[in-house]
Amino acid sequence: MSDPVILATQQNDPSFEDVWEELTWRGLVHVSTDQAALKELLAGEPITYYCGFDPTAPSLHLGNLVQLLTMRRLQLAGHRPLGLVGGSTGLIGDPRPTAERTLNTKETVAEWVGRLQEQVSRFLSREGENPVRLVNNLDWTAGLSAIDFLRDIGKYYRVGTMLKKDAVASRLNSDAGISYTEFSYQILQGFDYLELHRQYGCVLQTGGSDQWGNLTSGTDLIHRVEGRHVHAIGTPLITNSDGTKFGKSEGNAIWLDAEMCTPYRFYQFWLNTDDADVIARLKVFTFLSRAEIEELERLVEAEPFRRAAQRRLAVEVTTLVHGAEATDAVIAASEALFGKGDLGALDAATLRSALEELPNATVAAGTPVLDALLATGLVSSLGEGRRAIAQGGVTVDGVKVDGSAVIDGALPGGVTVLRRGKKTLAGVFIG
Repeated sequence: MSDPVILATQQNDPSFEDVWEELTWRGLVHVSTDQAALKELLAGEPITYYCGFDPTAPSLHLGNLVQLLTMRRLQLAGHRPLGLVGGSTGLIGDPRPTAERTLNTKETVAEWVGRLQEQVSRFLSREGENPVRLVNNLDWTAGLSAIDFLRDIGKYYRVGTMLKKDAVASRLNSDAGISYTEFSYQILQGFDYLELHRQYGCVLQTGGSDQWGNLTSGTDLIHRVEGRHVHAIGTPLITNSDGTKFGKSEGNAIWLDAEMCTPYRFYQFWLNTDDADVIARLKVFTFLSRAEIEELERLVEAEPFRRAAQRRLAVEVTTLVHGAEATDAVIAASEALFGKGDLGALDAATLRSALEELPNATVAAGTPVLDALLATGLVSSLGEGRRAIAQGGVTVDGVKVDGSAVIDGALPGGVTVLRRGKKTLAGVFIG
């Protein structure tokens, strides 16, 4: 049976004549090999393509989601996806712009390979005439000796060309420098493309534009070794309209794993998208049609206060990543917190995750509401708290209270929703 994620992405947008047109309209092609040849290639018979994901963390994140959804669009157009999770490249890590990566143990990387393979397979159909095939580059590198690697692969690379790659150049100009280990990463990625070309006839690799040096490492290697021309597409790095890095908040990535980023937090992230960014996000991260997105764009201009585009974006992407049931639970929690639903009917885990995103505190059962107001920061002093209660502006789990009220954690999961005024909320946990 198909995964709910796959069910949510069953149809191509009929307004596009070919997938290349769709990719370019959605802003997914920042750089590529010959565009005319790519357009012709993608409009013809099914091809095999791949994207690689390194297990440098136990989950994929929003940057990876760009690639997964790009792969899904190509799969919907009839092309054959290879989802590579790098059991060997994950042991090294792609060079970061500033410093060396911390190397993880082989056991850790092997565990993360399994977790990432499960995530990749949720976004790409395993059924039909062009099901996704999961591959691991450890399969063709584990038994390769250093001598064979240098003789058979290393001889095709020129150090001068490798030094010009953006990731390498930035590290060479930094105080940290770059180790031979990370310097060699581009050779390993190029070798991956060569192997997939030989084994499966793969002729296209996709990745972020910051990976362009690694992508062309493979196209160049195949041309030198096999005498054939293959292709690469580099998607743009997604940034906010103010230039800040997308998906980062106080150093915390937006992960696809529900345990690392709750569906509630995930939903709220999209709901808070700026007007200047929301249409571009709809193009990249949803499967809404061009007509639907253009209508939402009109609403952003005509009625921005309704935030219709943000709400649709949040629903669509949360459903893609976490499923419709989790999305419904998140929406119910959001509405109930602001007085539009029954707090007592909410799913305990969703309610708790929602309250963790608010100002919150842990108190003992029976703690006076006045003390809880102060502990959560809803008031700055006991005097301010007494005045708020006396004015009828404090509620516990949606019910107005007086100064004698206490915290009992009566909601599902043993929590309490504390409100001051109409919109100032806090969560209280019993501990």
